[in-house]
Amino acid sequence: MLQESLVADLVTELPAAVRLQRLVSTLHSHFSCGAVALLKLEQDVLKPVALHGLVKEAQGRRFVVSQHPRLAAILASRNPVRFEPASELPDPYDGLLCEQPGKALPVHDCMGIALYTEGRCWGVLTLDALVAGSFSAAAVYELQRYSLLVEAAVRMTELEQANRALKLNHQAAAHMPESTANQAYELIGQSKALKQILQELAVVASADLPVLLLGETGVGKELFARHLHRCSGRAVKPMIYINCAALPESLAESELFGHNKGAFSGAQSERAGRFEAADGGTLFLDEVGELPLSVQAKLLRVLQNGEIQRLGADKTRQVNVRLVAATNRDLKQQVKNGEFRADLYHRLSVYPLPIPPLRERRDDIPLLVGHFLELNRTRLGVRALRLSLAAELALQNYSWPGNVRELEHVISRSAIKALSQGAKRSDIVTLEAELLDIDPVAVPAADNQPQTGNEHNIIGLKPAVNQLQRQLIKQALQRHNGSWSDAARQLQLDPSNLHKLAQRLGLK
Repeated sequence: MLQESLVADLVTELPAAVRLQRLVSTLHSHFSCGAVALLKLEQDVLKPVALHGLVKEAQGRRFVVSQHPRLAAILASRNPVRFEPASELPDPYDGLLCEQPGKALPVHDCMGIALYTEGRCWGVLTLDALVAGSFSAAAVYELQRYSLLVEAAVRMTELEQANRALKLNHQAAAHMPESTANQAYELIGQSKALKQILQELAVVASADLPVLLLGETGVGKELFARHLHRCSGRAVKPMIYINCAALPESLAESELFGHNKGAFSGAQSERAGRFEAADGGTLFLDEVGELPLSVQAKLLRVLQNGEIQRLGADKTRQVNVRLVAATNRDLKQQVKNGEFRADLYHRLSVYPLPIPPLRERRDDIPLLVGHFLELNRTRLGVRALRLSLAAELALQNYSWPGNVRELEHVISRSAIKALSQGAKRSDIVTLEAELLDIDPVAVPAADNQPQTGNEHNIIGLKPAVNQLQRQLIKQALQRHNGSWSDAARQLQLDPSNLHKLAQRLGLK
């Protein structure tokens, strides 16, 4: 039955993501286990591609192989690997299975197999269960047998994605190096808003036009700039970053364009500027609205004819640089105020691209949380790091004025607090809502309660979170005519988790 299902999906025309998701769901059902995960190997990091039975934030986790001995053991073998229930090796999914809502339970049975395509290791398939003895010797044999069909599905998906990339942007695909999987600059998320931005970046990448990234502090404008560079035909050349706000006016010109020996006091040797360093590549001007007016005029010259002139030099030099700029300021207003040159603004904003704040892409919050949890698990040497259900809802319903940067810092502080308050690194550490260190929630009045004039009073975080959770669940149920599954989808919770939470809050 399993073989027929997998073969049927192979010969059916399906979107790549749907095919792989159906694959893990079919395996989950056949092996009657807690979770199935398909992870792709990118350099030394395993990245979730399709999951079933794991909490949503697991999708945002990135597993460094050297820090996860079970995953390393699976990759080191060409045969299936099963870990005994008594194994002391921590499982990457400890505390993350959906069938254990609100509980930090370890995985008790696990097996996995490395997957190969075109003779190279593509990644791994893992199966986990909370009940010891879930995987028999026969199950291990079946895993090896069906891994060939899994590899075929993966190979088909890779080919489809490669063909689509070539159609969208032949030039970018032809020049994109394998190092595009750089974890330090990865854009994590699956929201509609993020997908739209990435689609725009893919199209504009090959146009070689200046791009102006607009957005609030902390939205990750530098990450989007690096993504644009990686997708462009300049990807094999450097991208040079410069923070315009950190440039003293007296040194800004030298930093950008370079100087000759003796050009000014202290110039003891000649020095190339950032434009020359970025020749053939991309120059990213962060906080471009902070540039002094005197430097703006010379920057305009580079954009017009590709010429720079070092301080103290008589001759000009030609450079071939793509300019990407970013700002959290209203440059139009600065132009009106005489603080920014109108001609430079129009040159820079050939393609303005607003980056939405985190509150407008809430679907990405669980994935980003998972990413930051795994980073802090590694930094702090913790066996496993997870969120309670209350903490998850609190994060989802916070306004995030500091955007992704604030979310990262909140998770980091919470993890440190948990350890400072007695949590052991050898345990599965759960971050409760009280540890999040975000502003207390202003609880909205219920629709059927009269306004008292004190509806915006601030109360303690724990009762406020509980009260907000009750109201959100009630509103979701009302909106979907009492359907718990639809309400769970709106609240971005697993249905079983929602039922457990409702029971704890006295709603069932």
